[in-house]
Amino acid sequence: MTIPDNFDKLQSEVNAAVKAHWKAFLFEGILLAVLGLAAMIVPPFASLAVTIFLGWMFLISGIGGLIVTYWAREMPGFWWSLISAALAVLAGVILLAKPTQGVLTLTIVVGAYFIAEGVATIMYGLEHRRELTGRWSWLLVAGLMDILIAFIIIAGLPGSAEWALGLLVGLNLLFGGATLIGMALAAHSTAP
Repeated sequence: MTIPDNFDKLQSEVNAAVKAHWKAFLFEGILLAVLGLAAMIVPPFASLAVTIFLGWMFLISGIGGLIVTYWAREMPGFWWSLISAALAVLAGVILLAKPTQGVLTLTIVVGAYFIAEGVATIMYGLEHRRELTGRWSWLLVAGLMDILIAFIIIAGLPGSAEWALGLLVGLNLLFGGATLIGMALAAHSTAP
């Protein structure tokens, strides 16, 4: 992989933009961290909110897909696009009509994702242990942790559906917010 000639220019422009707008990044980071903490404090509510949000996203994207597919009905792949959009609308309607059952379904999907991610990470670490000497064991540990999280979620079903999504989203928001706060403070401390 080669680095483009203007990479240094691009990097300095990004740094300048972050420095110029550090307050906005700080505000967003604080907001995300607070929302993350709230989701971790009340994970059942956060799980339900995530399910409803995804339901609306599926519904809106599916309706948009149906409209675009109708406009481009002469294009190849029309029927596949139509089926895909219709499935998105159906998934959205189901998640919005029965959000508590949707939480359970999404929790099962998240558990399956963690299993797949864990296995893939372990296999990657084992396959590249020569190239990643001293670091491949970290991949192994990360993969095992993914599988452990999946086991905790799946073994605890249906009860874990109440807290798993909300807790995971809360952790993601908290760490994302902390990252933005750190980036904003670093940019502010190096500002001229």
